[in-house]
Amino acid sequence: MKRILNRICAFATAVGMLLATGCDKTYVDDVTLYAPLIESFSPASAPVGAEIIITGQHLSGVTKAYIGDQEMVIKEKVSDTRLSIVAGANGRDGRIILENTQGKGESESEFTYSYAVPSLKPALLQKSVVMGEQLLLTGTDLSAVEAVIFTAEGQENGHEGDIQEQSTTEIVARVPYVENGNVRITLRYFDGTSSVTTPLDEAPSIEVVRVVPVFDQPVTLERTAVGKSVTLTGENLDKVDRILVGEFEALISKQPTSLTFTVPAGDFQDGDTETTVVAEYFDGNETITLSEAFVVYVPYVKFWENITTVCQGRSAESTFTSFFSPENGRIYANEKWKSELDPIAMKYNGSQWSGTGNQPTPGSVSDEDYYSVVPYFFFSAVSGNVLQLNSPANSNSQLKNFFINATNPEGTSSNDNRVPGSNASIPGTPIIGFRYLNAADPNEKALIDKVLAGQIENIDEKTFPLNTTDNTCAGIGLTSVTGGIKSSSWCDYQTADLQDTENYKVDAVFLVFYYANSGYSKDTPASNVKRIGLLHVRTINFRIYQASTPNYGNSTVTFDCYWQKYDYDYSKLANQQ
Repeated sequence: MKRILNRICAFATAVGMLLATGCDKTYVDDVTLYAPLIESFSPASAPVGAEIIITGQHLSGVTKAYIGDQEMVIKEKVSDTRLSIVAGANGRDGRIILENTQGKGESESEFTYSYAVPSLKPALLQKSVVMGEQLLLTGTDLSAVEAVIFTAEGQENGHEGDIQEQSTTEIVARVPYVENGNVRITLRYFDGTSSVTTPLDEAPSIEVVRVVPVFDQPVTLERTAVGKSVTLTGENLDKVDRILVGEFEALISKQPTSLTFTVPAGDFQDGDTETTVVAEYFDGNETITLSEAFVVYVPYVKFWENITTVCQGRSAESTFTSFFSPENGRIYANEKWKSELDPIAMKYNGSQWSGTGNQPTPGSVSDEDYYSVVPYFFFSAVSGNVLQLNSPANSNSQLKNFFINATNPEGTSSNDNRVPGSNASIPGTPIIGFRYLNAADPNEKALIDKVLAGQIENIDEKTFPLNTTDNTCAGIGLTSVTGGIKSSSWCDYQTADLQDTENYKVDAVFLVFYYANSGYSKDTPASNVKRIGLLHVRTINFRIYQASTPNYGNSTVTFDCYWQKYDYDYSKLANQQ
């Protein structure tokens, strides 16, 4: 029994020693129980940049250090009884204060700065440097330097260079803008009373190489539409910071010998505006006027070029971006259809569709809801080797055949992966009509040729008059306007067997009509038009989707689109019906 009791006592003693050891380590390294206590510091006086060693108690948990009211850098926490800080250039004489989570500790005496005069060693200064590049300065007491100032010959005021690195004997500074290449370097520092600068007449000098952009002459800028690009040539053009067209900054891409800028939209009025084009360089300190009378052209029509959408998309490499809005030029991802593009279609859940007429029911959607959805259209793959251009409201069975992923995400079914989120017969909201233009008709061919030549500068009541009696637009009959047109009507690509074909040229042109909420009628297709557009289908990449019934569901269509900028106003028609 006595032997057992001895073993128990020994075990308890060992555990106690182990716990005591563990608690001691935790106290020193991890747990802060007391505010810091400063017992001494050394040196009592030193210049900027000097290391100050502090001894005391509870120092391992210190998070901040101050001299006076200015925070200093903690250089090293050696132990719970010793740490060191750096006398910063922002500091002034004052007591040292240390702070942890439990409070603050303050020294009994003040630390005083000694103010050395910094100086450079001219013999070690390089002969020249390129403006904007880094420069190494060597000298003494450089940790006291507040700023490095570069003053060009003949100038009263200099420019500060950003200090990148700093020590007692070296400074690395970025050379700022200077007015000419002959430059003197001075140092600003605190002398105990105020900030002063080393004498300019005694300052070492250096050549600053100013690499100036030079444009080939003469600079000729022709009338250019917003959104179009202009390319200029010359030397050192990669040094240009900005191109300003009037007061608006242009997007630029630049190389040493060429620069391309895109004319910004700004807030230029429709039509022609004469303005300046200015190139800024050297951080905007200097400019070159490229033109005093540049003509910016704002078309009276919206134009979207080289748009590519997917005809449903069912393969892993598909981008799943099928929907395009001519109103804003955006391509919408399939997964955004329900939440962002057309949530109104989900709200009405098919009630806006006429089962007997197999078409949308005008006015069944409130005006507020109808006009909250931007007009959009899409291409789809239908049976066999046929594609189809579609109005959102043309069918209540098209959208459920679009998917948001190539395969069903884990925990979902094929129906969950459909654009509406289910196998639901839901039409889209906007009512769109299409009229394919036939080159065999001289009147239609004239319009086709203008589209292909990029000569559509306006779509309005004058250029595209609608006649609600004859059902025409600019003299073109509209009785064949429909919400969906199969590619067999506008593309000669037909094969007995489906096959992939890249960049098949089409050049099909369509009149596009976006109808007001009062709707579209087959009997009066020239009525209730809100906007008119022109669609130019350029090329198609025919790609097969291998489903149970193969189709061209992985195809992509590339097109241009012109779109009326303002709502159609029937009251402006010269011969209003």
